[in-house]
Amino acid sequence: MPMPDEIVGLLRSTILLKWPDGHETRYRARDLRLACRCAQCIEETSGRPLLDPATVPETVRARSIELIGQYAISIDWSDGHGTGIYNFRDLRGNCPCDACRAAR
Repeated sequence: MPMPDEIVGLLRSTILLKWPDGHETRYRARDLRLACRCAQCIEETSGRPLLDPATVPETVRARSIELIGQYAISIDWSDGHGTGIYNFRDLRGNCPCDACRAAR
């Protein structure tokens, strides 16, 4: 999976990833925060969710977005969470746009 050409989303309600093929993936910041798969949010052995969605404010925003190698990003969220890794394969594969949803 290629890296996005551009990632826009600091302190915004939407995080936008622009891909080399021209496709644009948009996630609501809160939806991406709720999708975190780190050990603090998902129980490692059972896969049971540990994160209570009610504890994540609607206004959660990305305070920083850092590249992890050439395969993922790490996001420091305004709710104090920052241990999740979002890989590009999943970010693109789970794109919520109508065209991508229809193709799945």
